[in-house]
Amino acid sequence: MEFAFTEEQLLIRDSAERFLAQASDSHAVRAGMSRAADYDPELWRQIGQELYWPALLVPEAYGGMGLGFVELAVLLEQCGRFLLGSPLFTTTCLATPALLLADNPALQARWLPAIASGQLHATLACPLEAAQLQAEVRPDGDGYRLDGCHTQVVDGAQADLLLIAARRPGSAGEHGISVFAVPTDTPGMVRTTLHTLDQTRRLARIELQQVPVSEAQRVSAIDQAWPLLQATQRIAAIGLAAEQLGGAQQALDLTLAYTAERHQFGRSVASFQAIKHRCADMMLHIECTRSAVWYAACVAREYLAEDGDPMVRGELLAAAATAKAHASETFFHCAAESIQLHGGVGFTWEYDPHLYFKRARASEQLLGNPAWHRECLATELLGACA
Repeated sequence: MEFAFTEEQLLIRDSAERFLAQASDSHAVRAGMSRAADYDPELWRQIGQELYWPALLVPEAYGGMGLGFVELAVLLEQCGRFLLGSPLFTTTCLATPALLLADNPALQARWLPAIASGQLHATLACPLEAAQLQAEVRPDGDGYRLDGCHTQVVDGAQADLLLIAARRPGSAGEHGISVFAVPTDTPGMVRTTLHTLDQTRRLARIELQQVPVSEAQRVSAIDQAWPLLQATQRIAAIGLAAEQLGGAQQALDLTLAYTAERHQFGRSVASFQAIKHRCADMMLHIECTRSAVWYAACVAREYLAEDGDPMVRGELLAAAATAKAHASETFFHCAAESIQLHGGVGFTWEYDPHLYFKRARASEQLLGNPAWHRECLATELLGACA
């Protein structure tokens, strides 16, 4: 497969890099870590209403730009480089794909224009595996009631809209699961921000106490939502892998800049052969990951363009598993090496490597760690061979 960025994709990349270099520099990231709110509302206004980043995947019929997932991945790579703290990832990689794949024109017409205009940010409340789903849905008159909880929802405390997965009582496995679009001001919903390792990305616990939802809020066919949720999470894993790729590249860039300016024994540290070898090893990991990520992004683009074509589904699951496993290990390796090659100041608060190390460790577990994804890949390949 031959892959090269188009002129439009390069324009997206370069403009995002210029903007984030100022709006999400080290000072801004650290300020966001200490902010009580989960994100900077002014920064989100710029992203949504001036740059139109949330509109990338949204079709033109709903006020979006109608571009593909590759363009979004190009953008997410730069967000990962600069540790952007905003609900962009959850809105574009979790909520938007779920709505696009749901084949529910009424809900798409209601929510996608607001997402495209930057007036609403949304996320998905769903565990990685169906067996872990704790929320339940019960019929109540003409509608339903939601009970239970979701323990680790990315950007869940500040989202305007939650796509909530819930299970019919008595069902098991992947059966009996539905998903509902629920505004976060609905009575009975309690959201609690969690204290986590990565302060640049917030998680929340969502408790559901007899939350009323109507039939019109049901995103998918009743009891048949798991295939949609699984595909959405794999697409999001590819987006996260693009972020991790950007973070790994920035960890290498920080290391190269520091070793070039630091001198020891009358010469630049970067001139030592041992340092060159370790930096070359980092670059090798990054380039291998880059290939996996862009291939996976192309598969996700095709899957979304074909409205969830079952023929592409197996390729999507395999590509997402490969990209996320490689990206998680590469980011963590490069972040750890960056700390080591910064020497005695590498772990101090004043320098940035620790920020990337924390993001790398947290992202490694988010949407499946490498071991989990390799198990999924093995299952998919062995199933195809059977």
